Amino acid sequence: MDLVKRQLCPKDIISIDSFHNAISVDIASSFEIPFELHWFNDFSLKVPQLCNLSPCGEHHVEDLNNAGGIMAMMKQLSKGGFIKTDARCLGNASIKDCINLVSDINEDIIRPIDRPFFRKSGLAVFNGNLAPQGAVAKLAGWPEHLRKHIGPAVVFDNGETATRSILDGMINKGDVIIIRNEGLKGGPGMREMLEPTAALAGMNLLDDVVLITDGRFSGGSHGAIIGHVMPETADNGPISKVKNGDIITIDFNNRRIEYLSGERSIHETN
Repeated sequence: MDLVKRQLCPKDIISIDSFHNAISVDIASSFEIPFELHWFNDFSLKVPQLCNLSPCGEHHVEDLNNAGGIMAMMKQLSKGGFIKTDARCLGNASIKDCINLVSDINEDIIRPIDRPFFRKSGLAVFNGNLAPQGAVAKLAGWPEHLRKHIGPAVVFDNGETATRSILDGMINKGDVIIIRNEGLKGGPGMREMLEPTAALAGMNLLDDVVLITDGRFSGGSHGAIIGHVMPETADNGPISKVKNGDIITIDFNNRRIEYLSGERSIHETN
């Protein structure tokens, strides 16, 4: 309400520098403004990971908060030139003013810029003929043996059907699960796919399959998972054309997901 009284609107605070800072902070932890998806890859290659948070790391969000919080992380990132300190906060103070108020930082949880947990981020954008406008993957927790993988598509038109089939034992090791109609339009609202990944974990398959969806994943999901595939199914994206048995290729290192239409049975290549 104080911001309303002062007649401060989002457009007075949010800027391209704000997005720069938001991406840096997101990567460091695991509009009328021009914004490019490939920026995430650009940032991912240069912004170090200063925190190692659950589910893949040993610390939790409350540990981050007790260690000094987001402003403490931003203070460390600013030392590496990864934060635009002239950007404004909600109170209309600059980021520089805010991070200068941070004094105590637990460096076991928020690492110094020269001693990160990892030199590169755990977030990446994939492209390819299955996601010509991009898809987002969380790289932390991705099984090594699935980093270059070719497998048959097993296609589901919603998350609930996929979950039931997983629990019914219909998924084999090496399969590439495709869940569609879960994007912004198709969901609607881009529902998170926590239940299918939890079902995979319960069936001891999380480290042996790849899951691709136009929906999203929460911070609690891990494994070989790729979400936010664009264009989504509701926009007639390539994901809407995939059939059971089509061959899906995942190239982790080159950030590519491709599909090849074919007449093979679902598990012929296993």
